Amino acid sequence: MKLKLDLHDIFNRGHDIDRALRGIIDDAVAKKATLVEIIPGKGSGQLKKRVLRFLDQKEIKALYHRVEKDSNNFGRVFVHFRWK
Repeated sequence: MKLKLDLHDIFNRGHDIDRALRGIIDDAVAKKATLVEIIPGKGSGQLKKRVLRFLDQKEIKALYHRVEKDSNNFGRVFVHFRWK
């Protein structure tokens, strides 16, 4: 199962961004999704940096297997989960 989060609509609302990111990660855990696609968009790169900082938090990092920055599309990040 793959989940997708597009941040274009809330790019300038900090609390909404954190809430959306937390929500999609919690959703992935609850549904045992194998992949979450997060689309911060290309822009200046600040939103992508914010997403990566969020994913690097200790309690969030414990929930997923790895993060992959899309080499073909700068404005996309994949979060991979591994379930037993």
